[in-house]
Amino acid sequence: MAQGSRAPLEVIAASLQRERKRAGLSLAELARRAGIAKSTLSQLEAGTGNPSVETLWALCVALDVPFTRLVEPARPKVQVIRAGEGPAVASERADYVATLLASCPPNARRDIYLITAQPGTPRESDPHLPGVIEHVVLSTGRALVGVADDPIELHPGDYIAYPGDQPHVFKALEPNTAAVMISEYP
Repeated sequence: MAQGSRAPLEVIAASLQRERKRAGLSLAELARRAGIAKSTLSQLEAGTGNPSVETLWALCVALDVPFTRLVEPARPKVQVIRAGEGPAVASERADYVATLLASCPPNARRDIYLITAQPGTPRESDPHLPGVIEHVVLSTGRALVGVADDPIELHPGDYIAYPGDQPHVFKALEPNTAAVMISEYP
């Protein structure tokens, strides 16, 4: 067999391990579901087997993944949002803008925002769903942040986590205050 026509064994080995663990299956259980020998699966995950297309298809069916998930190298998903881009929503009661940087993907429970705020009226938030935690890292400026009846003054680089299911506040103390906020859902 020509070198270029060989199966990408290292990619298949890593993909099988990743997908089997994601599915929460043991070697024996995945082999049983795919109708192949456990030793064959073990060799494939070690990168020493020589899989046929039929074996790979059987594994894809057992793992409920597309064929390409096993044979193509994983590509990192890189997302860039340049300053001034992204969906932004302004407060109607304060000089405060929340720009969504990353929404909660499936099986994760968080959203990431870039906050920009000016001194003046604070952004007072009503309680969110029970169990929500907000995390804030101040990037520039100064701000009072946290539970409404006891906010903490933050400086650049400071971090705070507080219960988002209680009334909370973000009050800029300097012009062009900016922060990254992560809303974590239970």
